[in-house]
Amino acid sequence: ALLGLLAIPASAESQQQLLTQGPTSNMPLPDPGHIPLVFGKDIKWKGGEGSQSATLFGDPAKPGIYGVLIRWMPGHNSTPHFHTTPRHAYVVSGTWWVSSSTHYNPKQMYPAPAGTYVPDVPNTIHWDGAKDVDAVLLIVGIRMLA
Repeated sequence: ALLGLLAIPASAESQQQLLTQGPTSNMPLPDPGHIPLVFGKDIKWKGGEGSQSATLFGDPAKPGIYGVLIRWMPGHNSTPHFHTTPRHAYVVSGTWWVSSSTHYNPKQMYPAPAGTYVPDVPNTIHWDGAKDVDAVLLIVGIRMLA
């Protein structure tokens, strides 16, 4: 089901194309009331120098299902942390580097290339980021009622 949420354009040859691409056909767009397409160029990214995020659906701060794209820039990582609810990560492009160590040490990171699915087990320490190329992830989760 998670993989069905993500449709990567067949003509996207690079991460840059994936994130900046618009319509690739001269044909009229489908009725947006039936198929509301949002092209890569229209996705609204927020964040700073090391990472950015773009909420595709839902709201991670409110109860319910949500989907967020996360882009790690090269050489940037999180610090050890955990999440209290299950989350599902899919590496859309690049290589995502992960570690389950409780201590920050980039030598202990493991590469997860594009196409990798990673269930994020609740309450387990991990940290992540990118080394030499951007990594774009789709994170899907459910926030429970407080």
